[in-house]
Amino acid sequence: MYKALHESTHSLSRSHDLTDCVSQARREPFDAAILMVHDAALYADLKATLPQLAAIAGGAILIVILPNATAQERSAMLRAGADACFARPLSFIEMHERLQALRRATLAHREVGQPAATPLQLDALKRELVSGDHRLSLTKTEYLLVECLMRDLNAPVAHEQLIRYAWPGKDVLSCTSVSPLIWRLRSKLKTHLPAVQINTVNCYGYQLSLSQS
Repeated sequence: MYKALHESTHSLSRSHDLTDCVSQARREPFDAAILMVHDAALYADLKATLPQLAAIAGGAILIVILPNATAQERSAMLRAGADACFARPLSFIEMHERLQALRRATLAHREVGQPAATPLQLDALKRELVSGDHRLSLTKTEYLLVECLMRDLNAPVAHEQLIRYAWPGKDVLSCTSVSPLIWRLRSKLKTHLPAVQINTVNCYGYQLSLSQS
């Protein structure tokens, strides 16, 4: 599951403990959390944790995966706060498409009454940065780095946050690992999307912005 999600261009943080999962949700925002239980004896703990996680996660999509669960057990997880619940064995494609559908619905809900969306978008299927009629192909790591910067458009993002997002599971990387990738991205943007800029924030990180021209 972890490998399949990573190959689908998701930035991931993995935990083997429900308490740690809640702690991670307190530390930084997530778009979604997938909670996979291998033992039916843990159903009660998960059901008790879901309301707390839903409250902390600030609108993140919660998906639960259970082993051989009955309709009643899956319904109980939905009532407890899950947005979707699957029983194993499951189809990754179906689960991933449900996640994408829930994400689209969440984004549409957030945009109601909000200012017009930025002209800068990411195409996850083609792994491209899109601005109007212009499209820029990105590598997987470049895509994740740009996605992290776009979560806080026109605001500085710390080196450490970029590393966690673009290189999930590789804590040994230092801030110097980001610089070569930023240099390559700037070169691509200058050629294909000159209105998009990545600015250095000294002693902190980087900021993605759009020129007003």
